[in-house]
Parts: sequence; structure tokens; C-alpha cells
Amino acid sequence: MVRIIFRMIPILILLAGCGGGDGSSLSATGTIEATEVTLSAQVGGVVKLVRVDEGVAVLPGDTLAILDATDWIYQLQQAEAGFVGADAQHRLSLQAARQEDLIQAEANYKSAENDLKRMEELAPTGSISQKQLEDAKTRFTISQQTYEKMKRGSRREEIEIARARRDQAEAQVSSLRKKVNDCTILSPMQGVVTKRFIERGELVGQGMSLFRVANLAEMDLMIYVIETELPKVKLGQQAKVKVDAFPDKEFNGRVVFISSTAEFTPKNIQTKDERTKLVFGVKIKVENADGSLKSGIPADVTLQTGSSQ
Repeated sequence: MVRIIFRMIPILILLAGCGGGDGSSLSATGTIEATEVTLSAQVGGVVKLVRVDEGVAVLPGDTLAILDATDWIYQLQQAEAGFVGADAQHRLSLQAARQEDLIQAEANYKSAENDLKRMEELAPTGSISQKQLEDAKTRFTISQQTYEKMKRGSRREEIEIARARRDQAEAQVSSLRKKVNDCTILSPMQGVVTKRFIERGELVGQGMSLFRVANLAEMDLMIYVIETELPKVKLGQQAKVKVDAFPDKEFNGRVVFISSTAEFTPKNIQTKDERTKLVFGVKIKVENADGSLKSGIPADVTLQTGSSQ
């Protein structure tokens, strides 16, 4: 299972309208976080191979690990054989009887018809018993019905049953083929492996966490603004981000989310006055192409809100 976790709760938040006396900018402080994906096992199995370690950069589709798929492969082969049989039975139900079988059925029918006529002629003379006459009628009825059935072919209900069995077998093949493919663990995104939960030879169960991959190319930064400052913030608005680790460098960001619901200022704000204010969450995507920014780093944000933006 792939589960995307947005860890966006800041450790420290500072709200202030600043940037000169004209109020042309809005500043705030938040904490840098990364978008992370936790990869879980879709099927159970023994870890056959682990190809990456923590700190390794990966691309979408890169193989991270391989589980032993032997049991699933055997089940898949069995299901594929079952599908071949069900498909053949379905195709047979769509066809009329073979010509040689139809000729034989017709011959049996004509022979039984002639025997019955002869028995009916002999019955009044007492040359045959009543049982012999009844047996002749039975053979005639059976051969007649067999011949008529072959001429008509399969009934609609029989064809539907054969089709349903074929479709069921095909679905089973698809399900098992997916399980075989799920034994190869692939990266769903470009990023860095931040956590490896498994070792070679371990038995993992379905749903067990295997790796955590973080997208470090774009980081998340959540800030909070008070109601009077909210009209100054727009979706797509450019932001400048600075961190203490790189005092002479500015990182580019943009506003991607503005909360529509007010909430109280998070409790880690120290003063009572700040804790009782209603604020709105604003999420900023920060460019991090060179990987300088790391999760958990406090950052200062400046949003240009005046005409100079």
C-alpha cells in the first residue's frame, strides 16, 4: 500500500505584518517538512533481495527490493492452465456439433426409428414381448433427442455458464499475476530513501512497512496568518524562504493551499495572547532542487503583498 503523509505541523510559528511602513509584505515562521511515501508489502513473502539503503536517491520505477514469488508463480501457472480449459469449453459451446458426430447421431436415430417400426409391426402377431417393444420406443426417443440437440447446438444458458467460468478463470489469472508483480517493490516517485524497515531473509506480511521515500525536490512549509492578514494571501503567490543554515541564500516558494476554516493558534506559541488568536493555515511549496533543505528546519517566509510584488 502506498500512503502519502503530509507532515505539516510547524514547531514554531510567528505572525507579523512587516516589510516597511507600507505593509507591502507579510512575514511568518514555520518548519520545513518533506512529502513522504511509506511503501508497504502488497503480498507476504521472504525478502529475497534489497537493492537500496537509507540515503539513496531513487527515480520512479526503480526496484527497491524483491520478495520470493515462487509460491505465487506456481499458483499462477495452475490458474493459467485452468483458464485454457475454461476458454476451450466456452469456444466449444459456441460451435455446432462436429459433422462426423452429427452423422453418427442421425444414423443412430434412423436405425432406432426403423427398429421401432419393425417392432410395432410384430407386436400384434405376438412374436415379440411387450418389454421388447417398450425398449425399442426408449431407444428411439433417446436417439431422436440426441440428434435434435446436436443440430441445435448448446442452449443459451449453457453458453452463459461456460462464459462465466471462463471469465472467472481469467480474473483469477489476473489476480495472481498482480501478486507476482507485487513481489517486486518499485519506487512510486523521485526522492530519497529515508527509512528502510527490512533486511534480506526476513519474512514480511501483507501491509508491513518496507521503505519510506521522501520527495526532497519540493518541501512543504505551513504557516498561519490572522484573519486581518488573510486577504493579502493568494493561491500561487510567490514567497521567499530563508533558513539559519544558509543566511545568504533565498529559496523560492509559492502558496498552494489556504485553509477555509479558522483554528486557534497552535499551543506551542508561548504567550497567552497569541494562543487565543484565530488563524488560518497557509501551505507553501518550497523549491529544493539541490537538496539543501532538510525536514525539521525552521524557516522564515516573506510574502510580497503590495504593488511591488
